[in-house]
Amino acid sequence: MSALEAVLRRQSHSKVTSNTPSHEELLRYVEAAATVADHGSLHPWRLIEIRDDARERLGAAFAETALAAGLKESDARKLAEKPLRANLLIAIVAVHQPSHKVPEWEQDAVASGVAHTLSLLLDEAGWGVFWRTGGYTRSAAVARMHGLAANEKLMGWLYVGGKGKDKPGKKHRFPADTYLSRA
Repeated sequence: MSALEAVLRRQSHSKVTSNTPSHEELLRYVEAAATVADHGSLHPWRLIEIRDDARERLGAAFAETALAAGLKESDARKLAEKPLRANLLIAIVAVHQPSHKVPEWEQDAVASGVAHTLSLLLDEAGWGVFWRTGGYTRSAAVARMHGLAANEKLMGWLYVGGKGKDKPGKKHRFPADTYLSRA
């Protein structure tokens, strides 16, 4: 399958099975994802593999944030279960490097590029993947759980597992001509 075919076929899988790639398998995909365009070769990103009880700790950080924001205990419990939807989560972290040539937004774009490329590689290898973001990425409790430094920003999580029985929606042809113009 060509890269074009793989990208056109890719869809998010919101329900994945308990199967996951091993740490060793992930290393090869991360090596490939690291080839994204990176102005200044700053490598302004890192990934955190979240498995086993680390998923429960992440859920506890979600619940702590929810309770601090005034949500009900029952809603906080539901949030605590979100990281348990996959046996492997990969946190995407933008690591802002000092640079007079590469602004912070561009470093965030590199981290996002790594995440997207990694999701494409995992999908092409037969794994189900979906990228979860949201307000909890900026939570102090979640940052502590991930061990983020002051120059780091959580961009979200890739939830990874076997492709479940959920049938992703039918892909509609994208109106590329609406989004590509000429100067």
